Amino acid sequence: MVQRRTVGSFFLGIWQTRGMPEGDTIHQTARTLQRAIGGQPVVGWRSVLRPLDGVSFEGVEVASVEARGKHLLVHFDDGRTLHTHMKMDGSWHIYRPGERWQLGEHRAHAVIETPTWVAVCFDAPICELVAKGRVPEAVARLGPDLLDPDADLDEAVRRLRSEPDLPLGVAVMRQDLVSGIGNVYKSEVLFLKRLSPFARVADVDDATLRGVVDEARRLLRANLGRARRTRHRLRGDRHWVYGRSGAPCFECDGTIEMERQGDQRRSTYFCPACQGPRGSA
Repeated sequence: MVQRRTVGSFFLGIWQTRGMPEGDTIHQTARTLQRAIGGQPVVGWRSVLRPLDGVSFEGVEVASVEARGKHLLVHFDDGRTLHTHMKMDGSWHIYRPGERWQLGEHRAHAVIETPTWVAVCFDAPICELVAKGRVPEAVARLGPDLLDPDADLDEAVRRLRSEPDLPLGVAVMRQDLVSGIGNVYKSEVLFLKRLSPFARVADVDDATLRGVVDEARRLLRANLGRARRTRHRLRGDRHWVYGRSGAPCFECDGTIEMERQGDQRRSTYFCPACQGPRGSA
């Protein structure tokens, strides 16, 4: 029996995500935390971050835990919210009281103790307590969350269309346009739709943009609660192009390439034969 359950960088202790978690990982993290600490009284709180150290949670319960795109929000019944974003290095872990932690306490940006579980946020670059009635600015700016059952996908298309000069590989990663897509889904979706990541938004029509959004949502939903797989085969690679630079394309035997895009130089994997060479629509 596995006693330690780890969410975030280690997803339920089963596999490890590399790089920044994508929307499916954060949503599953929120679900796991909700099951563990949702509705539970806070019997202990601490943080190595000075703004959070010594904050009182006496008599407070965890009301709910939710994900918004790549942001994770722990809501307390007194109206306050703990807002975290994992970026490249953060992770949420849960342990039984008294159980040895996998990482050092000096890395614990937030520790929420309940009678049955201890939830620990390690190394999150964003970890802040938000006052009652406030919404974190980064969360307020988010585009439609593709894992929200009520997401307005037409609004996602409209927001993407508002940036006509952006390359598709950059636009779909902009969380203020559509939230939840990261490097893996960006590369996989654009390959599946046979679109060049270097084509501008202006180069494709609304139906094509909607197809990208729909496909991203389908893959995100399909991978909730399981090891991420976008290429559904019994054996072999889990992905069509992601992480396969220099390997043969499964569709045409051409060579998969990788280029870095945008101000953050995020990696984009693609097949020039199937999707068109760099710079093509």
